[in-house]
Amino acid sequence: MNTSEATIPAMVAARVAAHGADTILRRKERGIWRPITWAALGARVRAIASALAADGLQRGEIAGILSEATPDWIAADLAIQSLGAASVGLYPTDGGAVVAETLRDSGCAVLFVEGEEQLDKVLRLRADCPALRRIVILDMKGLRDFADPMCEGIDSLIARGEAAERADPAAWARGVAAIAPDDLAVLAYTSGTTGRARGVMLSHRNVMAQVIGAAAMTGQGPQDERLAFLPMCHVTERVLGLYQSLHCRTISNIVENAETVPENLAEVRPTVMIAIPRVWQKFYAGIAVATEGATWLQKSLYNAAFALAARGVDAQLAGQSPGGGALGAVADWLVLRRVRAAVGLDRLRVAWVGGAPVSPALLRWYRCIGINLREVYGLTECGGLATATPADHLVHGSAGAAVAHGEIALSPDGEILVRGTHVSTGFWRDEAATNAALADGWLRTGDLGQISGGLLNLTGRTSEVLTLADGSSTSPSAIENELTLSPFIADALVLPQGSGLAALVMVEYDTLEKWAQDSNVSFTGFASLLAAPEVAALIGAAVDQANARAPAGRRIARFRIIDRNLAPEDPELTPMMKLRRAVVLERFQPLIDEMNRAA
Repeated sequence: MNTSEATIPAMVAARVAAHGADTILRRKERGIWRPITWAALGARVRAIASALAADGLQRGEIAGILSEATPDWIAADLAIQSLGAASVGLYPTDGGAVVAETLRDSGCAVLFVEGEEQLDKVLRLRADCPALRRIVILDMKGLRDFADPMCEGIDSLIARGEAAERADPAAWARGVAAIAPDDLAVLAYTSGTTGRARGVMLSHRNVMAQVIGAAAMTGQGPQDERLAFLPMCHVTERVLGLYQSLHCRTISNIVENAETVPENLAEVRPTVMIAIPRVWQKFYAGIAVATEGATWLQKSLYNAAFALAARGVDAQLAGQSPGGGALGAVADWLVLRRVRAAVGLDRLRVAWVGGAPVSPALLRWYRCIGINLREVYGLTECGGLATATPADHLVHGSAGAAVAHGEIALSPDGEILVRGTHVSTGFWRDEAATNAALADGWLRTGDLGQISGGLLNLTGRTSEVLTLADGSSTSPSAIENELTLSPFIADALVLPQGSGLAALVMVEYDTLEKWAQDSNVSFTGFASLLAAPEVAALIGAAVDQANARAPAGRRIARFRIIDRNLAPEDPELTPMMKLRRAVVLERFQPLIDEMNRAA
């Protein structure tokens, strides 16, 4: 690794110096995608860093960002790191209790907040966060008359920083040069899907090893574009999205908000994308529902083109010639290309899915419509990527081989172990957890798997293995993945029930609502929609389809639909909209009891 790529700030400084006039970010404002050059980003980073240095932010301290993704989120993050401090991202959907716990646990000294809503949240809890001494507000809308000695708007901060820069123009470069590869760069808190959230320490060496290694695998470069739509504090978006794109000079297009993702996707038409299974499931669900609502001719053409492509894909999966030839190419051009273009995926050349196990049927569906969706596996503790499916690998259900900059192995009980320069140095202020997770130089992931021919197959998590009444055990993830293949099921929790299985199902409300409207099902809101017998039959059919793909003895005997429209801020969900097993089991115990009585 050369010196310009040894740390994140050094890499950014080198890109700013060499490519200042090139566009690196775009943000849509008032209907127009506005470019941000390397030079503009670099100037913003230096000014913020200079002001923070003048305020006393020290090497090794922690500064946080509580905001949706914006160009200033990125500038603040890079500015913090350029001082030798580490940055922690907080999910804007987190409630006050979670924000307070993160600020206290991290010892956050400076916090950037998005605007009035996040500011109010922090002001209510700052008395319980003794290390917090400065709050910077990124958007002062509605706060013109607000005054607080702890708080300052970003424009005021930058003006002070620019003055400090003029007084000592070389200060920022000296600070960047002083940062060592093993210095802490990012404090990333786990999602808490299976337990208490912990702060994962990622050094500059960890991050840059991951970024450079992943870039070599994808061939990503300045000719590519991506859509930044996941929360910026999520390790996938931050390391494999933002930092990798900065390294590769790939343009990051920042979405307006969560609701505009479909519109922004169609406008940008990215060439590279990595996303969690739920995002790919939503794209699939949207196409599936749109197809059902199409005219007879449109539906017939789609079904014929898809069936032709499916025969070719299935032949390839069986190690045979795909066939299809000219007819397949015509069908793809006339029909499937239009399907991809309708959702903005027609230029996609690199498509990765990771963050949770994914159904092989979903991977097959994407390949049938002409997108080679490749499964990858990783976790926060290794910067988001441990294995990736090779581009020419046609066996679905495998998370691929170890990345070139790392290794994988299995413990005697089948737990996946990871080792390499991308693996975290441990958990923040938690020596016991660090020692337990990093025994003998290997990261114990808590995930179960099998390795065959150097390829990893995921089978579940050690903490989620279910023991049935007959003494046998099973992992719920495989059948949960099959359930979420339905466009009407967002997530599910599979539970033991006697010698069989039951499930709690969270519906995908947007697609369910559209289906109900198209099917003339009367409803007035979420509760009345779920009470409709047609909905019970629809979800029941989806469960039956999942059961048909599951092995005997591992099928769902009963299910209940979660009777609340859960939102990202609800404790039952992680910020990435995954069900938190322990919380759901506690809060929806009456539904579980009802299933048990019916058994």
